[in-house]
Formats: sequence, C-alpha cells, structure tokens
Amino acid sequence: MSDENDASFLADHQAWRDPASVVAQWQDAGAIDSSLLEAEVTGPWWQCLAEAGVTLLVSREYEHLLMALSMATGSPQVSYLRLPHPSGIAFDAARGEVHVASTRNPNVLYTLRPTDGLLQRRDLGSKGVAGHLLMPASARFLPGSTYLHDLAMIGPELHGSAVGENAIVAFPAGGDSRRVWWPSCIEGDTGADFGLNHLQLNGIAAGKNLAESCFTASKDDLVGARPGEIEFAVEGRGVVFSGATRLPMTRGLTRPHSPRFVGDALWVANSGFGSIVSCAPDGSVEVVARLRGWTRGLCAIGDLAIVGTSRIIPRFRAYAPGLEPDKCVCGLHAVDIKSGRVVASLVWPAGNQIFAIEAVPSRMIDRLPFDGSRRMPDMEQTLFYAWRSASSNDVGGIDD
Repeated sequence: MSDENDASFLADHQAWRDPASVVAQWQDAGAIDSSLLEAEVTGPWWQCLAEAGVTLLVSREYEHLLMALSMATGSPQVSYLRLPHPSGIAFDAARGEVHVASTRNPNVLYTLRPTDGLLQRRDLGSKGVAGHLLMPASARFLPGSTYLHDLAMIGPELHGSAVGENAIVAFPAGGDSRRVWWPSCIEGDTGADFGLNHLQLNGIAAGKNLAESCFTASKDDLVGARPGEIEFAVEGRGVVFSGATRLPMTRGLTRPHSPRFVGDALWVANSGFGSIVSCAPDGSVEVVARLRGWTRGLCAIGDLAIVGTSRIIPRFRAYAPGLEPDKCVCGLHAVDIKSGRVVASLVWPAGNQIFAIEAVPSRMIDRLPFDGSRRMPDMEQTLFYAWRSASSNDVGGIDD
C-alpha cells in the first residue's frame, strides 16, 4: 500500500502543472497537433500585417485555438492560447483589454491583458520577457444557454450576442450582464421570448450606440424549424436588423455572420455562399468578394479587409448551398476594400472553422503565451509565475 500511496501522491503532485491546462481548466490543453499550426501563404501576407502595424487575433473554434499573427519583430510570429471553443473577440482600446467568448457549457468570458514585463522576484534573478504578450487575466462564467457568440465594444461597454436568448447583452464593468436589445419579431402578447434560440442572432456591427449598430440573424420569425436543426431551410432567410427600428433592414442572405462597418459601408459575411456583401440602407446588397469557403470573421486594417473562410461541417452541408464543400479551405484572406480583389492569403490545410478576427496594435500586443513553432516550458512557467499587467495608463494612445 505504501508504494501505491506514493505513486498516487506523485500523480496528484504533478497534475495541473502546465499553465496551458490551468488557464483553460482542461488537462489536455497543453497537447496540440502541430499540423493545426502549419500554414501556406500566398501573396504579401506578412507584409500586409507589417505595413498595418497590427497583430491579428483569430479564434478557431472547433480546434479550441485562439491565435495571434504578427510581424512586430520583423519576421513572421505565430503564437496561441488554447481555450474551449473560442468564438467572439473584442478589443477594448480604452482599457487595453481583449475579451474572448468561450461557447461551451458553461460559457466563459475571458479577459486578457498585455504584459509589461515581469514582477521583480528575488527567485528569478534578472530574467525578463521581451515584447508585449497577451495574457489571461480573468474569466467569468455564464449559463450555457446564453450561447454567447460575437463580441463588440459599443460605446464604453462590452456587448455580446446572446444567441440562446435572441438578444444582445451588455457587460458593464463590475456589474451583472443584462439584456439591452432584441428584435421586435420575438415579442408577442406575453412579452419577448428569450427562452429558446429562434433566430441565431449571432453578429454585431458596432456603432456609436445600440441605435447606430446592426445585428445579423439566420431568420426573423418564430415559426417552423430553427437554425441548428437539420431541416431548417437556410437559403435567403438571413437578415440584418437595424438597431434603431429593431426590424430587418436587409433580407435575402444565407446564414449571415460578422457584420462590420468598413469605411462608410456595412459589410456582412454571407456565409452560405462564401461571399462578402455590402448592405445599403435601402436594403440592396452588392457582392464585394467571393471566397473559397464559409465566410466568417471580418476586420478592416487600412485599405484591406481581413476575411476568414472555414470548412463546412459535414452534417450542415445543406447550410452552404452556394459552396462546394470539398473545395472549402480554412484560412485568412486580405481583400482590397476598393476592388474586392484578394491580395494575399494564409491557409491552414489542417484547419477547420474560424469564427472571429480582431486587429490590435502590435506596439501594444505582439503575441500570445505559447509559441507556434515549439513549446518552451521554462519560459512559460516563468511567464505565468510572474507576469505583470500593463496598466491603462501605459497603453494610452492606442487609437492614435
């Protein structure tokens, strides 16, 4: 029994020593198939990031990967953090924080902050950390039925699409989340129906306030099959809701995602047809670009829009009537905003699904804790042991 007890104690003693596991609360989080990080690049992909001075944060939800791509050091830099099914990403420039939605049961809302070196510890000597790493600083648990998807900063507050409630929720600093917007189509004689996902209200185009924002959904009624059910007829059912009227301002889309204001235009990923469309105030739609995959994830950097494409989940092939599923790729594409031409691409051959893309200044954030080329246990242990968060005073001028 003594030997067995010693072995049991040793196993318990060694458990939960990997920071990757502790962050994600997932014991296998430190193990990753290296093929998921291998990419193929066409065109001046890395030059585009260097010229824009940005680090791209990308959530690859089905591989449980949050990734960072940067040229801050003058050469391509790929890093990651494993989180359970990451979806929406929002950058709070005023506070120097990044928020990431983790859409499992329960949902988790992670807040990450950039480092400002290491704490002065006598047991570390002169060890330091170069660059500005984005580190997990806090996690907030939400009911799985929230089904939190897209995130966006609307004014000074973080907002999220509570898909399971057909509503937009706000996360005020230090307070409980609350519903702040929903489309009129969920209202009836007994009030609004927040009890079942009827619409797949999944995307936020953030304006200065809720009235100036727009929201995407897969349909705008409470009858028949619901999004997520195999028998749901997707084609042409998708809409863009006006924040001001709570009514559809654009119709005829197919599983729309990632609405974003690009310049003076509202762009939407018309996912089921692998396209990006521009939606005019009069309800008309113009195709900006067509890509080889389920379009989702969109952000603008200068004269370019970065667009994500994903593979089609086999059981949802009917949800992509405008695509050839076997030819779809998982990757990022730099699209010229004026011409719609694809300037450069980065594709992960072993990748699956992309949800969100967010650009942050490389001078503030240049990577995530885990290096994409190899694990460095000693450095990782030191980093998580003594990282120091940059204060909001240290990251001023982010909007400059």
